[in-house]
Amino acid sequence: VQLQASGGGVVQAGGSLRLSCEASGSFARLNTTGWHRQVPGKPRELVARITNTGNTNYEDSVKGRFTISRDNAKNTVYLQMNSLEPEDTGVYSCNAEVVSGPPYYMMMDYWGKGTQVTVSS
Repeated sequence: VQLQASGGGVVQAGGSLRLSCEASGSFARLNTTGWHRQVPGKPRELVARITNTGNTNYEDSVKGRFTISRDNAKNTVYLQMNSLEPEDTGVYSCNAEVVSGPPYYMMMDYWGKGTQVTVSS
């Protein structure tokens, strides 16, 4: 199973970006999937998370600006980021609980490589 994150880039403050996290390989389904942000010198933090039933959680600083969503048919989770601020700058990585196929249906944790988001003031 591989997670591929994409959609990062350089944007001015107030702009928008949409990140995608696509899972590929052999598995039954994605369970909870989250986006995390890493800034040099700081611990990695959870930005947003979505369960397989669509329940969402957000870090306080992004509430009202970021929206996490998923397309189960495409095994993809999105992070729509609006009203971006310089403080949103960082490497964004996705993490997913993946349920393997039969016969065991084991749940395993996967991380994708990050995508850089840079917000200029």
